[in-house]
Amino acid sequence: MKKYIGTAFWACVLIALIVLSLVFGCVKPTACQWATLKVLMIACGCSIAYCFIVGELSRNYSQMDKLWSTMPIVYAWIVAARGGMEVRLVVYAVIVTIWGLRLTFNFARKGAFKGLRFWDGVEDYRWEILRQNRILKNKFVWSLFNLFFISGYQNILVLAICLPAVAMMGSAVPFGAWDVVHIALAALFLLLEIVADEYQWKFHQKKKALLSSGKKLEDLPAPYDLGFNTTGPWAVMRHPNYLGEQGLWIALYFFACGAGIGVHGLFHWTFVGPLVLILLFMGSSELGESISSRKYPRYRDYIKQVFKYLPVRKFHR
Repeated sequence: MKKYIGTAFWACVLIALIVLSLVFGCVKPTACQWATLKVLMIACGCSIAYCFIVGELSRNYSQMDKLWSTMPIVYAWIVAARGGMEVRLVVYAVIVTIWGLRLTFNFARKGAFKGLRFWDGVEDYRWEILRQNRILKNKFVWSLFNLFFISGYQNILVLAICLPAVAMMGSAVPFGAWDVVHIALAALFLLLEIVADEYQWKFHQKKKALLSSGKKLEDLPAPYDLGFNTTGPWAVMRHPNYLGEQGLWIALYFFACGAGIGVHGLFHWTFVGPLVLILLFMGSSELGESISSRKYPRYRDYIKQVFKYLPVRKFHR
């Protein structure tokens, strides 16, 4: 119960920040920004339709998972092209492209893609678990969930986190030192994601190889006998990859603020995207940890010893 109270508290804080950003940061978009938004919304609508239809036909509901890393690249370069390839817009698009290529590579090596069978591949394990839910077992209810959350909400969220790029179109503020600081922060968070992904990948590949030899989980050598990763950044943070993901998009928001879009350098309505992303990861982390707690006996000890994002305590067996 304590865990859910904490999550609810931070959700309320984030909602309050969203309201503040809307109240104090509503600046009327220019004609160029409106025209660009329309193009992006058309692309987003097409992506929603694609994910829903292909997901329903193939029964593989990870279609948006495949596009999560590519649609931001499309959005960023559309904005850069329509914004006259301004320096900030190009830098933003380059960072998002590197982020997207890294995420696509990580997703691909897990078996998400199967050649020309673009609809096929490994489905996110959480969808199968959610399909066992008493309410979501109903096929019609699941189709609604697919339409409004998996396909709709996630596509809209991906568009929303890219909106700061639209807001800084046509900025008269010269590129300066604060821009470099925010780019460096985004690069650090991206590096954290790359490192965390690599440790996670190597751990689970080694565990899989050991299990394939016929051994039981409890008979594997440490740390593989735990079942979950506690190597590298995972020894001091339960979700280093989530921290990197959220941090990168927040850093890119403040990069946009450097172009003069925010009130007092902080509030602008496009803050809604990064904040809703944080809310998404709150729910995703809670779901993931509840699943891991059921699968691995020592995971509850891991939760007690290691903070979700603050790297100040190390896990001890």
